[in-house]
Amino acid sequence: MTRTLIIGAGITGAALAFQLSRRGDDVTLVSTHAEGGLASAASFGWLNASFFLGQAHFHLRHQGLAAHRRLQDLLAGLPTTWQGCLWYEATGEAQEETATDLAAFGYRVTRLTRPQIADRLPALGPVPDSALFFPEEGASDPAILARALIQASGAEVIRATVQSLSEKNGRVTGVLTDLGPIKADRVILATGTGTPALLEPLGTTLPMLQRPGLMLATNALPPICPVILATPDQEVRQDAQGHLHAPASAGHQSDHAEALGSFPVVINATLQRLRALFPGQDIQFARQAMALRPVPGDGLPVAGQGPLPGLWIAVMHSGATLAPIVAELLADEITGGPESPLLAAFRPGRFQ
Repeated sequence: MTRTLIIGAGITGAALAFQLSRRGDDVTLVSTHAEGGLASAASFGWLNASFFLGQAHFHLRHQGLAAHRRLQDLLAGLPTTWQGCLWYEATGEAQEETATDLAAFGYRVTRLTRPQIADRLPALGPVPDSALFFPEEGASDPAILARALIQASGAEVIRATVQSLSEKNGRVTGVLTDLGPIKADRVILATGTGTPALLEPLGTTLPMLQRPGLMLATNALPPICPVILATPDQEVRQDAQGHLHAPASAGHQSDHAEALGSFPVVINATLQRLRALFPGQDIQFARQAMALRPVPGDGLPVAGQGPLPGLWIAVMHSGATLAPIVAELLADEITGGPESPLLAAFRPGRFQ
């Protein structure tokens, strides 16, 4: 039986563990942090293909939605819902251009008028003149999903910090951790922002952007937001317990900020935006989660074989949407299948 080490226990590492165990690998996860990871635990969890950076990226994200549904067919009780997204981050001609572009790709788009929006979200304060509804989109808690996939995989989990990759005769043969060496037939880096440091000794560069993310959750509220809501000022969704979840930046997915600023100031500003969206609601701060988001230098995922045999790389934003499909495709390749055309644009070698 082939022994595979996956470094990282966030949603990407967990999805790979699940898929490789289904293909007969003996999988071990090595992670400094608890199952669920850091970035996954601070994710907004919006599953979508309406945000994309080019045609290849759209198709991979769209297939990501289908991969999430396949996981739900395999495992009961996953934290994934399909409430759709009501989107008006752009208005006027820009909104119509978005609708036209997505429809041309075969994405389902419904144009909504002001009365239709008010009917769907009666608690919404400022109702826009128009919006787009994307019925294929949904939400998940990536940390909870990661833990479910790890449990279903049966993978061994070792809590340790990987210090370096081990190699012999030009092949990666395992890792050196603070607990000692661990040998393996292959190693997969699902290590997010920690990936460049592990690749550097091999003479390989993986540029990463500095993208801190802060996620806020409110107190439990009555049902006021039945969809994922994407406005020019705020993205927000409501979970089954009534908590609103909101990133502390407008346009979270395309946010280019390299620093968050003062936590109290940022949190208070986010709460004020939420209160403006839903006036009359007693919206209060409940908790926060912060992490550096793993965004490669060109904003696109990195998935494929590394610079040496026995090494594979899977680093991406947004892992919430992409991890299940990338795990399916990479698991096929890793276990001897053909290279997937869906991953052709996202290979690690493009940065060399």
